[in-house]
Amino acid sequence: MARKAGSVSKQASNPESPIRPQVLLRRSNRNLAQSQKMTDEEDESREIQGKILGIRKGADSGNATEATAEDVQSSGKEGLRFAIEGLARMERRLQRATKRQKLKVEETHLTETLDEDEYKPPDEVATAGWKQRHQNPGVSKQPDRQDRAQRGMFGGEGLDLKDEAPVATEEALDTVKRGAARPPPVNSHYLPLPWRGRLGYACLNTYLRTAKPPVFSSRTCRMASIIDHRYPLADPDQPEHATKNRPDKSKAVDHELGVRFVQNLGLQNAADIVKMIRWNDKYGIKFMRLSSEMFPFASHAEHGYKLAPFASDILAEVGRVAAELGHRLTTHPGQFTQLGSPRKEVIEASVRDLAYHDEMLSLLRLPGQQDRDAVMILHMGGVYGDKAATLDRFRANYAELSPSIKNRLVLENDDVSWSVHDLLPVCEELNIPLVLDYHHHNIIFDPSKCREGTLDISQPEIMERITATWRRKGITQKMHYSEPCPGAVTPRDRRKHSPRVMTLPPCPPDMDLMIEAKDKEQAVFELMRTFKLPGFEKINDMVPHERFDEPRPVPRVASATKSKKSKTGANVRRKRAVDEEEPAEADDTAVAESDAIKTEAAQVSEVTVTALEFGMGGPDNRVYWPPGMEEWLKPRKKQSNKSTKSGKRDLEEDDEDTGENLEEAEGI
Repeated sequence: MARKAGSVSKQASNPESPIRPQVLLRRSNRNLAQSQKMTDEEDESREIQGKILGIRKGADSGNATEATAEDVQSSGKEGLRFAIEGLARMERRLQRATKRQKLKVEETHLTETLDEDEYKPPDEVATAGWKQRHQNPGVSKQPDRQDRAQRGMFGGEGLDLKDEAPVATEEALDTVKRGAARPPPVNSHYLPLPWRGRLGYACLNTYLRTAKPPVFSSRTCRMASIIDHRYPLADPDQPEHATKNRPDKSKAVDHELGVRFVQNLGLQNAADIVKMIRWNDKYGIKFMRLSSEMFPFASHAEHGYKLAPFASDILAEVGRVAAELGHRLTTHPGQFTQLGSPRKEVIEASVRDLAYHDEMLSLLRLPGQQDRDAVMILHMGGVYGDKAATLDRFRANYAELSPSIKNRLVLENDDVSWSVHDLLPVCEELNIPLVLDYHHHNIIFDPSKCREGTLDISQPEIMERITATWRRKGITQKMHYSEPCPGAVTPRDRRKHSPRVMTLPPCPPDMDLMIEAKDKEQAVFELMRTFKLPGFEKINDMVPHERFDEPRPVPRVASATKSKKSKTGANVRRKRAVDEEEPAEADDTAVAESDAIKTEAAQVSEVTVTALEFGMGGPDNRVYWPPGMEEWLKPRKKQSNKSTKSGKRDLEEDDEDTGENLEEAEGI
């Protein structure tokens, strides 16, 4: 028992040990009395654990009950302190366990030691490449799962490995160091200037999205909302209201009502596309990607629906405006649309999704070349353990697609598995155009053929092959460009797009270039301003938190009114405090000034904005917000007087405390 007592005491003093009531094992009758004798150390340890877990002191471990109110109250602050310390230790253990799991996921499940003899320094790799691995027949091909993990760690195809014996994840090199130590990218110095192409952005306009009312094309809903709206409204003659007029589930179900609800969302989205196209044209943007969520759940197996005839007219209007202004419209089905998947249900859902996008583009009724240019960009998707088998499944499923879908479908290299050199042969074989994404290429590339950066991938031998895939089908070529966030070195961080881009890629100067950045149209504006592209002189800075293209009072005038009123009131109170017998003159002055301010505010609020002028930037085209100043898009948040006074009072108390401490320090 002495040994056990020591172990219990050591466990109790260890903050990392699990906290639980001690359980005495059942012994024979001969040793039962001896086994139930606890040393002083055991009793103290059990008392601490009991306070943390809410167990009464002296209670049998096998028959422990929750503490009564009297016991908890008697323990007082000491028991509460022990409980808080126990919970804190539990929280720290949980955080450490979560961190370890994240590191395991980040570093992948299998890693191997590096072959120091085979590895080349970054400068040698940048000039010679990693061709030795591919020329050495003794190096066996790595499993696909591990091969992708190496590409994620080092970029390209990964580093050469010494043997195939996996080692523990904890022994692998740190992920950040691996990412930072990769060979530096080799970029081209060429700039496509003077620029004659079309710049575009994807789906969302930040300026119009934050207007009141907002203008955007991706309103959506939950599946539960479609089901709820199968019930009639409580008052069918009144518009729907979140609280006053909701669907009445006591009435009979009508499936047509649910379909009509989600279709109305799609009609609102499509109507706003017209506004977005006209806005883009005003500021020199003639290329836009339509949101795949324009018609929510249109390709769903249960809740799906056809776009014709209910959306035919509005989509035809969108196409008419785009054709009139010479704009290009494309789409990009989501990441779950994968024609190389081994699962039958995924293939069926992918075909439905492609059919939905094809119908949406066809209903635009665009003229000849613009209709051919309205393409659907698709990623190959997962590898599923075998690239060759995935490509075979893609070929078989592509052959079953309708001619209309085939005419619009193009493939894009991604930043997870499929490089340009992986996809280019199958694109040439099946007559599918290939979209070159420069950002994805810098993460996933074939190091036996090129290096990271824009120089090698823009060489004529590879660029001419990519261009030929477009020319054969008579489609205007397009490319994608984005940049990683500053300071990103790990694969996961590098995949994230930066808010804006700093330069143009080495593409032809007449290219249709999609800028994929968080700030959307502002990223295009940044390029236009940096390189003085056509239309840059039209774009002016916003006035922070104010817009002159919406029918509402200017916040600056309203805030000034409020400030002037409060100041006038303060002057009145001060005059009354000095001379209580003559307050009339001050009151008259305050009333006169207040009436003048109200008249001025009323004149400002009477300014009206027509539907064509709404959201268009006002007379001075104020639509640009500097990087990081997204808060300029919305009115300034109002602070209540209570919070302001409270903050001022807290500041005064802090000043008093500082003064007292200073006096003590100086011995005053």
